[in-house]
Amino acid sequence: MKNLAFLSLLFSFQGLKKHGLFLEGSKIKPFNMRTPTNGLSSWPFLLTLILLISIQAMSQQKPRSGKVTIGEFTLGYHIEGKGTPTLVIGNTLYYPRTFSQELRDHLELIFIDHRGFIPSPGPMPKSSYELDTILNDVDIIREYLGYEKVAVLGHSGHSFMALEYGKKYPDHVSHVVMIGTAPNFGEENTQLLNQYWEESVDPNRKKQLEMNVAAMPDEKLAELPADQAFIKGYIRNGPMIWYDYEYDSSPLWEGVSSNMDMVDYVWGELFAKIDVTEGIEQLKAPVFLALGRYDFLVAPPSSWNEVRSEFKDLTIRVFERSGHTPQMEEAEFFDHELLSWLEIK
Repeated sequence: MKNLAFLSLLFSFQGLKKHGLFLEGSKIKPFNMRTPTNGLSSWPFLLTLILLISIQAMSQQKPRSGKVTIGEFTLGYHIEGKGTPTLVIGNTLYYPRTFSQELRDHLELIFIDHRGFIPSPGPMPKSSYELDTILNDVDIIREYLGYEKVAVLGHSGHSFMALEYGKKYPDHVSHVVMIGTAPNFGEENTQLLNQYWEESVDPNRKKQLEMNVAAMPDEKLAELPADQAFIKGYIRNGPMIWYDYEYDSSPLWEGVSSNMDMVDYVWGELFAKIDVTEGIEQLKAPVFLALGRYDFLVAPPSSWNEVRSEFKDLTIRVFERSGHTPQMEEAEFFDHELLSWLEIK
């Protein structure tokens, strides 16, 4: 296309000048439509102008996949679909595998990496993994890609990133979508989670977990590199994570890297004590919270009861045949609920 534009410009430049159409810096000077057509008509030059403008616009657009380097960290992005721009915080390999084509027909899903789901750059100070730093990365990528306002979506712990981004950058966020999370990952909610699991009468599910743990005990996980142990442990604990307790999530993790220094600090410390109501008055966007009835990885839906009144506009949907990932486990219902909510908010 660029070669075609160059040839068009080369062969018509003199004609364009003849008809009073020329470039000055980055501005295009108009020509007079009443100019006599000595030789060629003005219309071919109009077409050339349109082509040049199109090429310029395309050259300014970022590719649908790429990387942004911020300090020591190289973060990927991958864009799919069309419609409402929706920034999906997490990983550019894992998360595209969890959303439906139907959603891609209505949303432009902008998948981005954060510092926890890329290869480790080596020892880094904790300041490299503070939540404000992560949110700043998200905003750098948003601005780099040229989006003025986006819906922002996070799953599991990434839900906190989505919510906090909405608070910190309210003018750039139209909606916040949180999936599969408790208000925090602290001790009180961990106790609620354990109680929820113990009181669940589901012998087949619990038997499957016992079998999985026997095949991959903690001692065996401890022999693996930390990033591999994290992923293997997640796969092993599938009966607590998926409605289908026999589901093997290995394909979702294919090619995914994890930086355990960041994951351990952010998930183990920051998200354990996070207060989702702090600074909630700064949030302008409505919030959609999707939860799975069979999610035994985080505290049950009732854990939100004490804080939900603090939100100006919070919609909660509990998916009855889902675990931790309702956007995949009940894609049709999830898509309908989310898209209906986006339509009215």
